[in-house]
Amino acid sequence: MLRGIARGMAAGAIGTLTLNIVTYADMAIRGRPSSEAPAKLAGILADNAGIDLTGGKSGDDAKELVKNRQSGLGALLGYVTGLGVGSIYGAVRAGADRTSKPVASLALGLVAMATSDVPLTVYGLTDPAQWTRAEWIADLVPHLAYGFMTAVVYDALTPDHR
Repeated sequence: MLRGIARGMAAGAIGTLTLNIVTYADMAIRGRPSSEAPAKLAGILADNAGIDLTGGKSGDDAKELVKNRQSGLGALLGYVTGLGVGSIYGAVRAGADRTSKPVASLALGLVAMATSDVPLTVYGLTDPAQWTRAEWIADLVPHLAYGFMTAVVYDALTPDHR
């Protein structure tokens, strides 16, 4: 099972890279800004955990430091999600699950999307019910790319894959 988890984590890393490439390409093509929601979520989670992001500073220096740390933590949350979903997938697949690649790809993409979007929704940072079609596509397509690549890479790393 540990090998399955390791393969899943490696596959999730490549899936996360793919998600980021698709997301940044969309931003470059459409000229849209990056989302501030992950950074805001990181700030909320840090506050809830009692973590001071000011580094003991105050004023404008503290504001800039907090903003930078939240940005970094928000990006790290994305990596934790991608690696975590991949690891869980690896554990499930190691248990002899033989789900087809299209079904696995779709499930992985939707699970990764839910893992990202549900906390943002719970904390009031987004409301998917209010999203436009373009916003849904901008969120769904990179996550589906994540799912596809994670499933493909996992199978490629699995010695008994046929």
